[in-house]
Amino acid sequence: MYRLPIIFMPRWRWGRQRGGPGRPFGDLFLSSIPHIKEFIPNPCANTEPIELNYPEHNVINLIDLQGLTQEEAAKRMNTSRGTVWRLLENARKKIAKALIESRPLVITPKGEVKKV
Repeated sequence: MYRLPIIFMPRWRWGRQRGGPGRPFGDLFLSSIPHIKEFIPNPCANTEPIELNYPEHNVINLIDLQGLTQEEAAKRMNTSRGTVWRLLENARKKIAKALIESRPLVITPKGEVKKV
């Protein structure tokens, strides 16, 4: 059975250097939408959650769980290897911070998601 890809469209963001609209984000193809939306540690020391977005969750799934390289994950997500590297770096920092500080980890879309 062939599964249709899911497109993640990030929100528009203003450019920081010139103060005007920057280059619009491209669409990212996600392999799946996560079924579990939050992880709460048992002795929760800090109740302020850390938000992990769908592309960061997808990159962690592709690279760390499925064992793909960054180039293979970039081809699957229809983006550059640099973007995959940045998403992976941010996701690992957020997960480590949630584990060390005993904070909840919430998975949020942070943009539009549509099935294709």
